[in-house]
Amino acid sequence: MAEKTKKLKARLPRGLADRGPAEIAATREMIEKIRRVYELYGFEPGETPAIEYTDALGKFLPDQDRPNEGVFSFKDDDEQWLSLRYDLTAPLARYVAENFQNLALPYRSYRYGWVFRNEKPGPGRYRQFMQFDADTVGSASMAADAEMCMMAADTMEALGIPRGSYVVKVNNRKVLDGVMEAVELGGQANISKRLAVLRAIDKLDRLGVDAVERLLGPGRKDESGDFTKGAALNDIQITRIINFTGWGERGSGSKSLYSNNEVTIANFESAVEGNRLGEEGVAELTDIRKIVAAAGYDDGRVAIDPSVVRGLEYYTGPVYELELLIDTKDEKGRPVRFGSVGGGGRYDGLVSRFRGEAVPATGFSIGVSRLQAALALIGKLDARPEPGPVVVTVFDKDRIADYQRMVARLRDANIRAELYLGNPKNFGNQLKYADRRGSPCVVIQGGDEKSKGEVQIKDLILGATLSAIKDRDDYLKKQAQAQFAVKEEKLVEAVREVLARHGLAR
Repeated sequence: MAEKTKKLKARLPRGLADRGPAEIAATREMIEKIRRVYELYGFEPGETPAIEYTDALGKFLPDQDRPNEGVFSFKDDDEQWLSLRYDLTAPLARYVAENFQNLALPYRSYRYGWVFRNEKPGPGRYRQFMQFDADTVGSASMAADAEMCMMAADTMEALGIPRGSYVVKVNNRKVLDGVMEAVELGGQANISKRLAVLRAIDKLDRLGVDAVERLLGPGRKDESGDFTKGAALNDIQITRIINFTGWGERGSGSKSLYSNNEVTIANFESAVEGNRLGEEGVAELTDIRKIVAAAGYDDGRVAIDPSVVRGLEYYTGPVYELELLIDTKDEKGRPVRFGSVGGGGRYDGLVSRFRGEAVPATGFSIGVSRLQAALALIGKLDARPEPGPVVVTVFDKDRIADYQRMVARLRDANIRAELYLGNPKNFGNQLKYADRRGSPCVVIQGGDEKSKGEVQIKDLILGATLSAIKDRDDYLKKQAQAQFAVKEEKLVEAVREVLARHGLAR
């Protein structure tokens, strides 16, 4: 006997997700709302490819023969390393450097798209996700950073998140660098330790103080048993850094103690007194505080918080994080707090790597995929699929051209429509198909209707409610509305009437 052909197993790679019509429609709606806010602030669209030369993606990547830690990389036919973009900021820096002479500075642009992380996937953590960024390149003014924070707040409210249910938290990497210098973590020799400290503090909200202390010290084993190497700091260094973040005494697990912007800055001044870099960072935060207050955003929407560091090394000054404060439950009734759904900061050194001159820049990124999941869970985003097309059914396969002419008339009237392309033998299957497609109605023309110059319109939405109607007169009335005949030349008007009945008029 011939060897049986081995069937290929259909399987989705770990950390990736398929998307259906409802989720795609919700993404489209969400992106449009974000876009309107960004354009209101004067930002214009731009786009960069998903693949860049690996060396263009930034110094935060590890120095290895194969640079695949954190990014997906491969060699081109000219033996140069290429990588899928890790974020949208590094590609923007490359674009600005390459087109510097042709851009109006400050260059203000927004872009959105998929980014890719070669990291361990987990619940809510994907290897591919969407971001929506806005950046100002060519301005050293703290007004550019303050504007990013205010725009983040406006975006949340445009998406239906009420004031008090989110906060834009601001810090400055120079202040934290000043603190690290004070605990003898300055200089080139401690670059890797400082980055490990930043990444550990960045996990405070998600993991809590105890876990972060272990990451600052010897390391931590997570629930799966995987071990993450720590920064190897001593107890005194760990205590000073944790205390600076405002999370209370070590091991307490308390949230940040800072709640007033002026008080926070005063505490910063004490923490970095005598350190030039730290004092410079405090001065920048003071400027941001004044601008935010003048615009009326210091009412809890924008708050200075020392626990914000951001995980990437290329940030050089102010950093900000957009946090949802809403507690909710997932589909299994388990408590969920989404925490950070966006962030950004100043990256004055990223463009200058290409140009050899100082090019100040700052930007903000919304994690579209993560924020969309949050909005859907709290009911702020319509997760229902868009209505399907009107389906023109086939009674006589020899009259396909006639049916296609009806479809064309509906499309010419800007009504979504399709011809049933399956086997027309079983008419019931055509109606089942239309139901599964979410079609609001179907168009029917058999021999009798054709001889009268008519078509039947079957309202599937109304028809689905008939079984719940108890009153006989009401039932008969609705039944007459659920399927009715019209002259063929009135097809478009009749379909529009059904769509309008259900608020679907196009």
